[in-house]
Amino acid sequence: MTTILHITRREQWEQAKVVGTYHGDTLYSEGFIHCSTPTQIIKVANTFFRYHEGLVLLFINSDKVQAEIRYECVEEGEQFPHIYGALNIDAVFKVINFEPGEDGLFTFSEKV
Repeated sequence: MTTILHITRREQWEQAKVVGTYHGDTLYSEGFIHCSTPTQIIKVANTFFRYHEGLVLLFINSDKVQAEIRYECVEEGEQFPHIYGALNIDAVFKVINFEPGEDGLFTFSEKV
């Protein structure tokens, strides 16, 4: 099993639990859900979500994802996992509140 991570708004995750699947914002605009590996999560969070509150971090078991996962290079040869299609919520094995510190920056010390 590989753990991949995804940041989303808490209310979007709550809605996904009701319908049984999660559709990230980028799925509608770009055709996939952006995800990260544990080593990438802080860089992603602090680049794109600085000062954002009301977020959760989804821990996803890649073996349980029913949609296609592609590891694609986005910059400097670094590969990010992208889920093409809806994420079945039973692939999510853990959800934590993901809030920035007073300086607007995120830290990540969860064991994966």
